[in-house]
Order: sequence, then structure tokens, then C-alpha cells
Amino acid sequence: MTKMKVMPYEGIRVVEFTHMVMGPTCGLLLGDLGAEVIKVEPLEGDSTRRLLGSGSGFFPAFNRNKKSIALDLKSAQGREVALRLVASADIVSENFKPGTMKKLGLDYETLRALNPRLIYVSLKGFLPGPYDHRTALDEVVQMMGGLAYMTGRPGDPLRAGSSVNDIMGGLFGAIGAMAALRQRDQTGKGCEVQSALFENNVLLVAQHMMQFAATGQPADPMPARISAWGIYDVFTVKNGEQIFLAAVSDGQWKTFCQAMGWSEWRDDPRLATNNDRVRAREWLIPLLRERLAVHEAAELATLFERHELPFAPITRPQDLFEDPHLIATGGLAPVRMNDGHMAPVPLLPFTMNGDRPGVRLQPPAIGEHTGDLLGQLGYTPDQIARMQDAGVVRAAQGAQPSSTAEGAP
Repeated sequence: MTKMKVMPYEGIRVVEFTHMVMGPTCGLLLGDLGAEVIKVEPLEGDSTRRLLGSGSGFFPAFNRNKKSIALDLKSAQGREVALRLVASADIVSENFKPGTMKKLGLDYETLRALNPRLIYVSLKGFLPGPYDHRTALDEVVQMMGGLAYMTGRPGDPLRAGSSVNDIMGGLFGAIGAMAALRQRDQTGKGCEVQSALFENNVLLVAQHMMQFAATGQPADPMPARISAWGIYDVFTVKNGEQIFLAAVSDGQWKTFCQAMGWSEWRDDPRLATNNDRVRAREWLIPLLRERLAVHEAAELATLFERHELPFAPITRPQDLFEDPHLIATGGLAPVRMNDGHMAPVPLLPFTMNGDRPGVRLQPPAIGEHTGDLLGQLGYTPDQIARMQDAGVVRAAQGAQPSSTAEGAP
């Protein structure tokens, strides 16, 4: 798989005031597609760089293809630098608490007056309304938005095993920015784009909401649900291994039975259609578990693959580094981790003309591009040095400030 030769958003400048996952994901998509993404960090750097446990991979996962400038936004001179950056930008994105950007003088109304063509992406917990004052996290909106209820067992709500709302909310913010760019081509004006965790979560559970609208029956949590398909389960097989197997059509059921040598089930009128098999699950699934328990998972995988039936091994995230399909298709690319060592990261899951958006810039060190960016904004090396001495900006160790004044407002 080759990297994209033509970058769709080359020439677009994005200035992001973001941290954690939702905001950086928005910039990730735009940066992977060729935009120049400038990450504005506090002098000590994005706090995501220092997270432990489940957060230890956040920064390298969501901050490739970006430049870093480290500013003290609480200082007047730091805000002046930020405003110069904004004046040169096509898109600004932020995911701070409501009111934070206004206190800094970096809210949409203020910046629109400075740059009427600006597209301002605000990534929040909630869209404007009764909840917008609340502090939201992915887990918060999963709990209040029905997703944790659907994921866990009855009486045991459980968040999904990934930051699904943070990631998807960031992607929807980027999609909104893309739409706003197209609108700007037509009108000459920018606009504000808003994306939110809660509303994203509601979209994720729309199918369950509409199940109730269609049937009048509440959707049961996924572990207790009545499946729409007769065979659609994880089975424990020989040596305690597990494998997911499915037969979701009548043709797949007949193929499955024939491959296993179960002609009596293939021809059983009680199991003729998928809905028949759904109604028969109470007695069919226990018998199926018994029959499958004597087979090895690899044996079943080989059989299902040969007969083009749906199956899946039960894979841990760390196993994906060795996945032959990801390796063969270029789905992983090396990125620099927080401690400096390199590790493969998943790329965006699409191609354009066979090309995959890749890694052009490694996740930046704190302030790695401060000097160059300040030079582009018209600051002289002496001015940059004085700002560093005053604690207004931070440049990465060893980075040299640029003397170019290109792009100065």
C-alpha cells in the first residue's frame, strides 16, 4: 500500500487548541489528509503526554502529522502570538470547557472579527442546551446515553472498550470542517462547527432507539438480547479456546451444516429459515455448543474460511501488531512514542486510488516547531529569544528559531 501522492487538504492550515482524544482526533484526520496542523500546547506540554495506564498511548496515537508550538496563553504576549497564528489559519479547533476560550479572547465571535473566513470547530461534551454546562467524559455520555446499558449485562452497565465517542466526535468535527470549507468556497465566509460527545453517543444507539419505535419493546443489553440471527455467538471449543461463528442467512446455515456433516439439522424443517433458528435458539445453541466443543479453534477457522462463512478469532489489541492482513496492506506505520522509541500505529481506515494516508510528521516534541512558526509569523530571532527567556514560549531543545518572515500578518 503506497502513501497518498496528492494530499486533498494540502495548503489548509489548522491551529488546534486541543488535548486528550476528541480534539486531537479532529486534527489527526485533517493532518493525515495533508493539512498543516499546528498544535498549540502549554509550556509544559499537553497533559496527555504524561498519562499512565489506559491513557499512555493517547498522544502518539492521535498526534502524528502535526507541528507543536508551546505558548503561555495566560500572558498577553502569548495570546498575541496565538492571534497571529489564527490570522494565518483556515481552521481553528478547540475542546476546552465552555467559556475557557472566551476568557482567553480566542472564542469564535472574537476570532471571526479578526478572520471572517475562519472555520471554528468547537468540540464539547454537549451541543448548546440544558446540559451544556456539565463536564462530560466519554464514560459519562456512555452512561447517560444508553451505550453502557447496551454493552453490559443486565444490571451491570459497562462502557465500551474504546474511547468511541471521543474518537467519533473528533471525526465528526473534522467532517464538519470539511463541509464548512466547501461552503466557504461558495460563500466566501467561514462558520462555526460544533461536535459533541453526547450527541455522538445518541447516534451510536439510534438502532436501539428505533428498535423500540418499530416494535414497542425495549432493546435488551447486548449480552441478553434476542439476536436477529440464529447463529451469531462466541463458542468455547477444545482446550478452552474461543471463536466467534455466525451463519446469518439460510444459505450459510445449509453450508455450515453440510461442512460439519450435520445433514439432520440441514434438513430439519424447524430450522429452515433464519427466524426459525432464532425461535429455536433456546434448544439449538446449547446443542451447538456441545458439538463444537470437540473441535479446535484453528480447525473451525479453516473450515469457515474455506466455505466463506463469517468467523473471527478472539484477538487482544496487542496481537494486532502481528496481524498479517494489517502488515500486508500497510495498515500500520511506525510512530515515535512518548519515550522516544518507535512503535506501529494504525492508520486511517481508507484508501484513495489505492493510496493510504500515512505518517508525514512524527508526533512532535513539546514546542518542536516553535522557532520556525514564530519566524513565519514575523518575529525576529532576538524577539523569539526574549520570549523564551520571559517564559512566553518554549522551543524544543536543540531547535533553532527561523528568521523567515513569510506569512507575517
